[in-house]
Amino acid sequence: MLTGGSHVTDTLSDLGKTELSHRRLRILKDRLFGFTMAFGGVAVIAAILTIFFYLLYVVWPLFRSVDITPINTAEVAATSVAQLVLNEYADTAFVLAPNGSYEFFDPRDGRALKHGKLVPERQALQKTFGSNHGSRTFALALNGGKAIIARAVFNAEFTNSKRETHPDIHYPLGPDPVTVVPPGAVISNLAVEGDEQAATSIALTTNNELYLTHFAQSASLLDDTPHVESTRVEIATSAHDIEFMLLDIDQNELYLINHDGLLSFYDIRNKDAPKLLEELQVVQPGARVTAAEFLSGGISLLIGDDRGRITQWFPIRDEQNNYRLKPIRSFRDLTQPIRAIAPEYARKSFVAIDASGTVGLFHTTADRTLVIKPNLAREPLALALAAPGNALAIIGADHQAGLFAVANPHPEVSWHALWGKVHYEGRAQPEYIWQSSSASSDFEPKFSLTPLTFGTLKAALYALLFAIPVAILGAVYTAYFMQPRLRTFIKPSIEIMAALPTVILGFLAGLWLAPLIETHLIGVLSLIVALPFALLLTAWLWSRLPGALRHQVPEGMEAVLLIPVVCAVIWLAMSVSQPLEQAWFAGNLPRWLTHEFGITYDQRNSLVVGIAMGFAIIPNIYSISEDALFAVPKQLSTGSLALGATPWQTVTRVVLLTASPGIFSAVMIGLGRAVGETMIVLMSTGNTPIMDLNMFQGFRALSANIAVEMPESALNSTHYRVLFLAALVLFAVTFLFNTVAEIVRQRLRTKYGNL
Repeated sequence: MLTGGSHVTDTLSDLGKTELSHRRLRILKDRLFGFTMAFGGVAVIAAILTIFFYLLYVVWPLFRSVDITPINTAEVAATSVAQLVLNEYADTAFVLAPNGSYEFFDPRDGRALKHGKLVPERQALQKTFGSNHGSRTFALALNGGKAIIARAVFNAEFTNSKRETHPDIHYPLGPDPVTVVPPGAVISNLAVEGDEQAATSIALTTNNELYLTHFAQSASLLDDTPHVESTRVEIATSAHDIEFMLLDIDQNELYLINHDGLLSFYDIRNKDAPKLLEELQVVQPGARVTAAEFLSGGISLLIGDDRGRITQWFPIRDEQNNYRLKPIRSFRDLTQPIRAIAPEYARKSFVAIDASGTVGLFHTTADRTLVIKPNLAREPLALALAAPGNALAIIGADHQAGLFAVANPHPEVSWHALWGKVHYEGRAQPEYIWQSSSASSDFEPKFSLTPLTFGTLKAALYALLFAIPVAILGAVYTAYFMQPRLRTFIKPSIEIMAALPTVILGFLAGLWLAPLIETHLIGVLSLIVALPFALLLTAWLWSRLPGALRHQVPEGMEAVLLIPVVCAVIWLAMSVSQPLEQAWFAGNLPRWLTHEFGITYDQRNSLVVGIAMGFAIIPNIYSISEDALFAVPKQLSTGSLALGATPWQTVTRVVLLTASPGIFSAVMIGLGRAVGETMIVLMSTGNTPIMDLNMFQGFRALSANIAVEMPESALNSTHYRVLFLAALVLFAVTFLFNTVAEIVRQRLRTKYGNL
């Protein structure tokens, strides 16, 4: 007995040890699983934060402050300056004196590189005229109605990876003087624009006679020696005391401005018949014009006055399709008379200096005052901006030439430029526009994210309008009414649709669905009404059948009978679509909509995207909603039915309310999925960044825009960083939707969790 009892005790002891070992192993597994889950959650959060901070790292330079810092001050001999030019590397500067002498020097140390005098022997210089919009062309008025047209050039050579600049004077029309006014007339003002092929001069005489002379190069048939041919015409003008004459780079427009601010605007595209378009006052009463320059591109005028105000003007077509100058924006940060304005070569930035030596850096499109730097020069005579916009040279009356570094990498970006309506050059009114690049040299980048954000939300709206009724009503039927055996087949089939690559959906939408909808537009639109009506009619007819016949179909399998009905209605709608369109709309419903209602139709439009993206997000919304509905405790629905409620009343007033947190989460997840979708919106819409709720027009979404333009953007350029900003906006919008969804879900759970 003792031996038997000992054996039993040993056995129990072994079982206890085994159970303890299993328990310890289970605890270890639980801890490992908990640690793994916690580590995975932290890793997901860390990955999201890493993405966020990387996007922020790329975007942050867009909003760095702009600065102007001194590099060097050098002594120069100039006491008066007609023209100042700084080359693109900021290692060579050109200064032209009113007496026709010139000098190239190194602004970093003041070292003279080359100098000379441009007035030919036996010729008397009357006046020297610099360029009026940052070009390096200038003119010297001589006696006898002649002029010399010249340009400062900076030839860069690289020897053993070392750059050397060789400055020189170039004569586009040859070194010999050309006649710009009749002999005997005295030139009082002169403006020149052009190159070796064609050039135009505008000359004003002391008798207030205005002459346009057009020069063209031609080659002789006997030899290849170029010859300059010229035509001259007098322009009628009533303006007096003209101080500024501005000729645009295309030699199509002429602006004459006197000190009192009277501007005469001429169309000179026809060089034989210049036409006065408009005369207007461009400064406030009592103010005087002290500076006038073209902005980069030669479209906008920058006019500075003696009150420190700089106004941007450019021509806009009026109701009669005629160009009229309009003031667009003003900059009032300088307080003293404007002495000089220097436009940046490629961007819409410009630098201005007033009589006190205060320098302001501005950007017109962004409507920004980038930086104001006081007392950079004493009695400033001239300033010049290097072509990249990264260096500035100023010459003062104290013989000092200052060289300054300009930190201005992304002037185009401001809250107004990104999200507000901007009045772009040539546009009749302020608009939201995204147009990041163009082949035109006078292009004004347009970085408005508003139409892209609008397009993203528009795509999500149409997708949800299509997906929510189908997905949620399908989930209600599957969870509450469908026969269980059929549910085990239907639910996985719909869920597996989520694995379908969206590029396939986009491909089908763009190449198959879009042409199909355009061809059968009446049929597609009629399905919005015809399908619900046909289903309700079928349900009513079914309810009128004898009970014995209806009961032969298992409960919950009735929906299968609707499949032929749906197919028949779709087939019928497609069949009658083209005959009806031919009979009612002359065979072209899109053209009729445009003609009668002004509704434009694009083949790849929001309707196509809504259907295609709706199919992409239906599985997500359906699956989560169905799980939430199926998880509602059976006693709630059973109790409701026991109290006399109908099945439909039970669904709408008990089941849906209880499952509402999960259904709302499903909708918000579908919304986030639609907002972030790329390939469908990229392939099935026209990618036109317009703001219009018209479902027959396309749009451009943030995600599609990033996919299209990122490969073309230059590394670390403004365009590149703005695309990352768009990604950051997309990230923030998705995060916001998910946060709101979680807050609302928790409140709904608290409200209906005790039902």
